[in-house]
Amino acid sequence: MRTESHPAPERGRSRRRLEDDRFLRGQGRYVDDLREPGELHAHVLRAPLAHAKITHLDVSAAAAAPGVRAVYTGADLLAAGIGPLPCDVKIAAVSPLVVPPRHALAVGRVRHVGEPVAFVVADTAEAARDAAELIEVSYEDLPAAIDAAAALRPGAPVLWAEAPGNLAFRFQKGDREAVAAAFGEAATVVELELENNRVVIAPLEPRAALGRYDAGGDAFELLLSGQDVHAIRRDLAEAVFHMPLDRIQLIAPDVGGGFGGKNILYPEWVLVLFAARALGRPVRWTSDRSEDFLSSVQGRDNRTRGRLALDREGRFLALEVDTVADMGAYLSALGPLIPTNSASAAMAGVYAIPAVFMDVRGAFTNTVPVDAYRGAGKPEANYLIERLVGLAAHRTGIPAVELRRRNIVSTFPHRSALGMTIEAGAFGASLDVVLEAADAAGFEARRKAAEARGRLRGLGLACFMETARGVPGEWARVEFEPDGAVALLVGTQSNGQGHETTFPQVAADLLGLPVERFRYVQADTRRIRRGAGHGGARSLHQGGAALVKAIEAMLDKARPIAAQLLQTRAEALSFENGLFRGEGDRSVSLAAVAEAAREAGQEGLFGEVDNPLDLVTFPNGCQVAEVEIDPETGHLTLERYVAVDDYGTLINPLLTEGQVQGGLAQGIGQALHERTFYDPATGQLLTASLMDYGLPRAADLPDIEVRFNPVPSAANPLGVKGSGQAGCIGAPQTIMLAILDALAPLGVESLDMPATPERLWRAIRGRAAAA
Repeated sequence: MRTESHPAPERGRSRRRLEDDRFLRGQGRYVDDLREPGELHAHVLRAPLAHAKITHLDVSAAAAAPGVRAVYTGADLLAAGIGPLPCDVKIAAVSPLVVPPRHALAVGRVRHVGEPVAFVVADTAEAARDAAELIEVSYEDLPAAIDAAAALRPGAPVLWAEAPGNLAFRFQKGDREAVAAAFGEAATVVELELENNRVVIAPLEPRAALGRYDAGGDAFELLLSGQDVHAIRRDLAEAVFHMPLDRIQLIAPDVGGGFGGKNILYPEWVLVLFAARALGRPVRWTSDRSEDFLSSVQGRDNRTRGRLALDREGRFLALEVDTVADMGAYLSALGPLIPTNSASAAMAGVYAIPAVFMDVRGAFTNTVPVDAYRGAGKPEANYLIERLVGLAAHRTGIPAVELRRRNIVSTFPHRSALGMTIEAGAFGASLDVVLEAADAAGFEARRKAAEARGRLRGLGLACFMETARGVPGEWARVEFEPDGAVALLVGTQSNGQGHETTFPQVAADLLGLPVERFRYVQADTRRIRRGAGHGGARSLHQGGAALVKAIEAMLDKARPIAAQLLQTRAEALSFENGLFRGEGDRSVSLAAVAEAAREAGQEGLFGEVDNPLDLVTFPNGCQVAEVEIDPETGHLTLERYVAVDDYGTLINPLLTEGQVQGGLAQGIGQALHERTFYDPATGQLLTASLMDYGLPRAADLPDIEVRFNPVPSAANPLGVKGSGQAGCIGAPQTIMLAILDALAPLGVESLDMPATPERLWRAIRGRAAAA
């Protein structure tokens, strides 16, 4: 029998991404690279006003323009029975949950700048864009509600009759009475009002889609730059087109970043399919960068008043949280989950706080809808508690490190006040390691040297804890293909994380085959039967666990075939290094077993599972930032950033480090540069391009140092914890605490993100004027 040599172990190996070879050679397959014979091009006419009635809409001139095939309006979609985009999330402790209809094209009224009004389809993109200029639209301008807190006050302009006072929902969780009692007994109470600034989700690849329709089968196919193809497919079938699920297929080829913003159904996905069916031709739409700013969901945006109670020894007694969360003009698919269930899971961070109570109000405003952005609720929760801890240290005089040590969770499993059971961790150990790694002991010398140069220097220390799982459960299938390759079909999905490398690394060790033998298959509903895509740092936790079980199922099928080939009993066989071994030296390779299965006329050798895993993992860590500020200009430099984090067992440390560094860059961006700003009077987006919106550049970032302090998780067979979102969760508070430490000699106790030079200069000048 043919045998194969056993490759070196893959799990734990820092292997560069296998997929990078094709990306660097220009062989990536993005939606805009895939051309279809006879395809048409679409352009979306968008609302120029934040809130207005549509009093006149005439598309006849545009429809008659050269090269134009059709122009559609909201009335056309209604007449065809096209349903609105759904938001069908289930959240306990919410009352009410108002979900107004969100049509793919506006019907009667527009509620944010950039809302789709008409859809032009033409032979070329230029012809569609030119024709859109010929559409006649008249609007009756209406008062707009732009600020979420103001939108909830009496007398504010109302967006929806079914949502009086613009209240989308109210969420309350925790023990209000226990919290009130703890505050009554507290020796110290600290309070902060914080803004978690709205940010634009700006992946390298804007959204794009290509819709096709098969008239013979009455079936759709949608190619899209998306992250969760099965959920989007379900929404299209059940809520929008009202047709059987198997008549809609979705394929996401290579995706150039998503960060949560591509997890959901968008109006344009509906429109390209609708037009493809009506015209009998494929229809393509690709967003440009400014259009993406106006039409893709945005992230964060809440205002929170937090109160923390401490006893005389500095032990935390209770946490009270009152949040107004801006939902934008519509409830996006996952939007209400973020400030409610998602935030509550991590609200106390790494600390043992006996009593917690949350009160969250979601507000409708005349702005782009808000949905998931990297971390989705956990960054907001960790930011709040760490800022409160920093203020408590300042007010009580207890050093920030000591205050954290007194309150950090040290006994496991630990059940939080809001019901999460944290399985294990080394929170305190990470705190000690990061202080040494960042040379915290030598900071005072560096501060004095900065003072001699006329600079303010600050050191920020903060912790974080994520609750990672995403949608519970995942599907996987492993199958030998006719050419001898092994296909790994998994319902999770990469948009840049490196799944084509890490999943084969897992399979290579379990099957004893070279990593190059595997083909990773994702994001194609024709081949992937089920799956929950990407989100919640779930890929290796959920998808990896399903893959392990699918491999076990395949080996169970292979064992009796191997026994027949070796003329022995199945129970007498062992499997190791890609070989089934019997008595003596007799063995047969797994590849030979797969060939025998195919030759016997069977479907082939495969294993398939639906793994109903619903456990949560708890990535965590401690991080240190060091900043220097020029008090004359407010200019800030981030001198150093050190992270010591726990992501459980590391499949590929190199890729894990890359994921963390990318998340840290986005968290640093929110802390120092990024803010989505709407004109408070008109609702115009004033940061609608990269000329106005401040993304971090390489020059803004130091050499980010990432170290690992792993505690394997028992929640999955790989021992992994999610790493994709952690940087975004840990960085904002770490940066802001470093800034506040630098400004502490001036008496500055609080500052909101982003800490731009102007905002820093004003804070410094304000304290100088007060003095």
